[in-house]
Amino acid sequence: MLGRALEYAKDPLAMFQRQWDHYGPVSPILMLGQRWVFLLGPEACEAALTNRDKAFVNGPAWTEVIGPFFQRGLMLLDFEEHHMHRRIMQQAFTRDRLEGYVERMHPAIEQGLRRWRPLPRFEAYPALKTLTLDIAAEIFMGGAEHTPPSEMAAINKAFIDCVQSAAAIVRYPLPGTRWKRAIKGRRVLEDFLRSYLPDRRATETSDMLSQLCHIETEDGERFTDDDVINHMVFLMMAAHDTSTITVSTMLELLGKHPEWQERCRTEALALPERPSLAELESLEAIDWVMKEALRLRAPVPVMVRRTIKDTVVCGVEIPADTFCSVGPQFSHVMPEYWTDPMRFDPERFSPERREDKSHRYAWEPFGGGVHKCLGMHFAGSEIKAIMCHLLRGWTWSVDPGYVAPLNNHSLPFPSDGQPIDLLRRTRA
Repeated sequence: MLGRALEYAKDPLAMFQRQWDHYGPVSPILMLGQRWVFLLGPEACEAALTNRDKAFVNGPAWTEVIGPFFQRGLMLLDFEEHHMHRRIMQQAFTRDRLEGYVERMHPAIEQGLRRWRPLPRFEAYPALKTLTLDIAAEIFMGGAEHTPPSEMAAINKAFIDCVQSAAAIVRYPLPGTRWKRAIKGRRVLEDFLRSYLPDRRATETSDMLSQLCHIETEDGERFTDDDVINHMVFLMMAAHDTSTITVSTMLELLGKHPEWQERCRTEALALPERPSLAELESLEAIDWVMKEALRLRAPVPVMVRRTIKDTVVCGVEIPADTFCSVGPQFSHVMPEYWTDPMRFDPERFSPERREDKSHRYAWEPFGGGVHKCLGMHFAGSEIKAIMCHLLRGWTWSVDPGYVAPLNNHSLPFPSDGQPIDLLRRTRA
């Protein structure tokens, strides 16, 4: 019944490597009562993500994994419907709007970091998760002005319950199960967002919820209320879960490598206290560290698809109605494409080396093809803005021998809270 699910939860990379060594890029595997096919390596990942013969679909595959909890989010739509929704949503991620989002991030980051305290073994992961949810509330909800902190904590828990439904063994709403908690969490999120919908429909503001209520294409295409709710639930999850994982990983890596922490701090101090989008884009060392963190610990280590017709990947026939797991995390550490792949080496992304160009899909934390992450530039600016504020105001260290005990039941996160020794920085 469980198949290889426990093996994956214990050490995904080790399982990927065994699959690769035994089968190559296309391999069968039994997971949670279903027969799946793993697609490993850049060539196989490219075939599924570019989907040139339109054999792979997202919706049925992600629904199998995360059920109805992120239903009809952009990632779960396919073909013409996906194209139409993406075309509308792109207008919420234009450069002008990104510049506005960055301006609004800084006060939220400053307010959130004022709650941090210098401590040995400060648990960075839950503190960052609260911070990124606050940023998401500001950017996506206009501050969620009527929501007390206790309710925001309940919203955070609802997101966690929905995400962790991916690891549910019992996929029926029995009391005490992950599935039951996720159903309740989805209801909490919908009620929360719908309470703000009438105001945002009535008056256009700069937050994402209002933008989704008002934007339309040249052909007059607009989102319904249900569309807005579905996209907001998915966007807020993606915007704060994946960013939290990446910043947490960067803190761990920079804590273990103080020379890189100082190099990044020098960059941050050269910018204004509230850098613009263009100034964040000008960062070099921080950008390389971010990319290296995404390589070593991809926030979404696998992406899922289902075939709707027979297809061939890397010379192997895959029949219709087959669930497939696409493994970009494995591509990120293959020695065929990366020098000493398990070593922290941000300069591999420097213009002189660009190891990420060894294959078009050697580095793919944001996916590829028509489903490539629409919010990747938003995420990059958010992560860099957070790091600039942290580097200016704080210094931290991590034991070089520390190995994060990752919970891989859904998106990977450190189950010990990601402890760091945190100190306030003495400003000159």
